[in-house]
Amino acid sequence: MLIGELAERAGTSTRTVRYYEQHGLVRPQRSANGYRVYDEHELEIVRKIRALLELGFDLVDARPFVTCLRNGHRSADECPESVESLRRKLAEIDDAIDRLSAARRHVSARISAVASSPPKCEFSL
Repeated sequence: MLIGELAERAGTSTRTVRYYEQHGLVRPQRSANGYRVYDEHELEIVRKIRALLELGFDLVDARPFVTCLRNGHRSADECPESVESLRRKLAEIDDAIDRLSAARRHVSARISAVASSPPKCEFSL
């Protein structure tokens, strides 16, 4: 398939596919006239990259998953490097949850403090 079809089937743009290619994640074949030609395997790789990006991974984080697929594994998640990347992302998510929970507690405490003694400000327009 040509780049336009790949992009459409993967739910992205041709520009994005070229960007993935520049980063060495997508590898097109070239037709006799120089057009990029992609197979179903490249479509699977683009879809995996997009899924990872939606979860907050970046292209560097996506590389082990792409390598895993390129090495013939059925799932990009079954290689040790992929599992390690998943563990790192989970730790980042847990840290973000902890920070947000602390911020929520602080804001909630401020609201409670204000509710127990209403502010003495008056607004006029």
